[in-house]
Amino acid sequence: MKTQKLTPIVRRSVALPRTLVDEVVAAAPPDMRGNMNRLVTVALREFVARRKARAFRRAMAEMASDPAIQSENTAIAREFAPAESDGLCDDQTR
Repeated sequence: MKTQKLTPIVRRSVALPRTLVDEVVAAAPPDMRGNMNRLVTVALREFVARRKARAFRRAMAEMASDPAIQSENTAIAREFAPAESDGLCDDQTR
């Protein structure tokens, strides 16, 4: 049986509303206006980054509201409290 190689580029054909394409081209930086592949690639990367950031913020909010985590953070803060008066000031330029 022949093994198919996976290439780093995946070709997809999509149908986009003309108004969206016009809007994207108008909003794109001049060096990207003539390259729809690059526009779509950049847009999809930004989409993924926003989704990951949203998921991270959600996970952090859930963790922050977890009573067990809050208790652990309180214990850690208590342990490090003596180091708060170690002689270092907040202004690191001195």
